[in-house]
Amino acid sequence: MTAKQANIDALSRILGGSFGLYAQTHAYHWNVEGPEFRQLHATFEEQYQNLWEALDEIAERIRSLGAYAPASLAELVALAGDAPAPAQSADAMVAALIAGHEALADELRTAIATAQEAGDEPSAGLLTDRLEWHEKELWMMKASRK
Repeated sequence: MTAKQANIDALSRILGGSFGLYAQTHAYHWNVEGPEFRQLHATFEEQYQNLWEALDEIAERIRSLGAYAPASLAELVALAGDAPAPAQSADAMVAALIAGHEALADELRTAIATAQEAGDEPSAGLLTDRLEWHEKELWMMKASRK
C-alpha cells in the first residue's frame, strides 16, 4: 500500500469514527435527563454540531486527495466501529462520551503520523486541529465529573 493510500484510509477511519461519535452524541442530546439536564443538553449540542461540521472537512480532504469519501450509511457505520452500549443515565452518557473521545483521539494520533509520513501537511494540520478539540472536550468532561 502506498503512503498516499494509507493516508486516505486513515482519514476515512477518522471520518467514520467522527460519524459514530456524532450519532452517539446527538442521541444523548435528545435523551439526557436529570439535575444536570440543561448543562449536558447544551454541551452535547455543541459537541454534535462540531462533529457534524468536521465530517464535511474530513470528507472534502479525502476528495482533495483524489479519492472518494465514504458516502453510504453502511460504509460510515462500518468505519465507525462497534456501537457503544446505550446509556440511560447522564453519568453513563458522559462516561461513554469520554471513552468515545479518547478512542477517536488515539486514532487521530495515528492518522497524524500517517499523514506526516505521506508528506501531507494539510491533512496533518486538519487532524491536529481535530485532536486539539477532542482533548479540550475530554478535559472539560473529566473536570465536570470531579
